[in-house]
Amino acid sequence: MYRFSRAIYRELANEIIEDSQGQPYANHERVLRACEAAIERLATDRHYFAHPTRTLFNDIRAYFPMCSQQRVLTVVQRYLGFADEFLRSRPHDGFDAYGNPLQCRASTRRGTACQRVPLPRNGYCPSHQHLAETEQLGALEELAA
Repeated sequence: MYRFSRAIYRELANEIIEDSQGQPYANHERVLRACEAAIERLATDRHYFAHPTRTLFNDIRAYFPMCSQQRVLTVVQRYLGFADEFLRSRPHDGFDAYGNPLQCRASTRRGTACQRVPLPRNGYCPSHQHLAETEQLGALEELAA
């Protein structure tokens, strides 16, 4: 998964401004870490990561000059789109991109996490599909407001 974050960094590395403290490559490291964190979160927690492009762009935009902001946004959109497409194309055999077993997003009546394998379309197991419908209704109400 790090190939996507490294590709973002490589394409934008020439435009990163130097740290005001005089530490060489400090901003380069910050940009790379932000890219890696965004890709990792996209791979492991995609249902709770609603706007990955906006989040990553806001995290790294301070390290680029104003004239490069549009290009930075375009690069971030393109590579996060590639990463999302790659993750959607992977077979969902009960494991995430790192080999960890997937778990349902819901909790049981006792308050513990549901241990069942979720369906790939929404992250809930068959017993908790009603929660996905509730989320969709909430999103529609938000858009209407």
